Amino acid sequence: MPSYANRYISSLTRETYALILAGGRGSRLHELTDWRAKPAVYFGGKHRIIDFPLSNCINSGIRRVGIATQYKSHSLIRHVNRAWGHFKKELGESVEILPASQRYGDEWYCGTADAVFQNMDIIRHELPKYVMILSGDHVYCMDYGGLLAKHVETGADMTVCCIEVPCEEAADTFGVMTVDESNRVRRFDEKPAEPTSVPGKPGTCLASMGNYIFNTEFLFEQLKKDAETEGSGRDFGHDIIPAIIEEHNVFAYPFRDSNTDGQPYWRDVGTLDSFWEANMELVMPEPQLDLYDPKWPIWTYQEQLPPAKFIFDDDDRRGMAVDSTVSGGCIISGSKVKKSLLFSNVYVHSFCEIEESVILPGAKIQRNCRIRRAIIDRNCEIPAGLEIGYDHKADKENGFRVSKKGIVLVTRDMLNELAKKLKQQEQDNKRLA
Repeated sequence: MPSYANRYISSLTRETYALILAGGRGSRLHELTDWRAKPAVYFGGKHRIIDFPLSNCINSGIRRVGIATQYKSHSLIRHVNRAWGHFKKELGESVEILPASQRYGDEWYCGTADAVFQNMDIIRHELPKYVMILSGDHVYCMDYGGLLAKHVETGADMTVCCIEVPCEEAADTFGVMTVDESNRVRRFDEKPAEPTSVPGKPGTCLASMGNYIFNTEFLFEQLKKDAETEGSGRDFGHDIIPAIIEEHNVFAYPFRDSNTDGQPYWRDVGTLDSFWEANMELVMPEPQLDLYDPKWPIWTYQEQLPPAKFIFDDDDRRGMAVDSTVSGGCIISGSKVKKSLLFSNVYVHSFCEIEESVILPGAKIQRNCRIRRAIIDRNCEIPAGLEIGYDHKADKENGFRVSKKGIVLVTRDMLNELAKKLKQQEQDNKRLA
């Protein structure tokens, strides 16, 4: 028989509506988000970033979810419809796309708070007691039941989910909170240049994860007030939270591992370096993010693909992968793959060496290529004999982007420009001959 605690939390999740903010461009990912929103970026061999907050909702028992989209949302919408379109509204469950549609004026979504404000009538129709607002561009596994229970227990009007991060990492990037001994928020600074350290932990600050819980009517009151405030940026971090912490009950909820009380896995994969590093962590023997955990599955859309295939076993032509993750539909033909992550339908032709690289779906690597510490975008075809990641000066001359930490990004547009450049050079050489 279910325990009282479980039934109590399940009743809270049934009374909750989750709104995932998934309209961000993710400009720090550069060309990787030229044609897709950040939540639609691929991650972990089979998934997209949006799958993590969605899976957290479903696994937590929250089955009424809206997804606010805006920037170049076609691939995101297509993925959500394929992977998450099977829920039955008549059973009280749904995952709905909420594109910016100028419901309350002539503007598109002008900030995180405005994205919620413009969907108030849709939220109100669901009659939730609590509204959970989630960032759509972070990778982590979290049971939101404990967060909901703590929100109710503290009598909070708003609860901000937070995590401890190094001050250097949080500077100019995350909202940073100062809390008292009961975790009530006393100060909130949005992306400060010099974050305030946690007492007793110099160099560490309490950063907002961009996840909030509101009592529904309180949320509506604050959104209406903010919409009428001239000069507001219509943003939770910049405007809503600083305006309410003095007169209302705003609490922080530290994200902790319930078993060890340690720091759980959470990644903001907002830069090329952090995206590459987070994917590389998954090929470790025992990664902190366990995608193989049957108790907390990360749901996604998966094509029906054949198993990965490794062919040829000659001394100079052996198809093999070591310390790597290789998805379905891949063919490694007489090449070596080491410490890399290959998404679905990647074809590596013979005599190639790939090391510490992230290869997105549908990429084709022609013969005699050497690739190291790179991100190869979807459906790229790497021409035969090309070296990537060994000479950054050459990489830049080829039109590829090299990150601060030396990770090389290659996209189809870059390869097209390189092909034009090489063709022009060939024509020029013929004229001079």
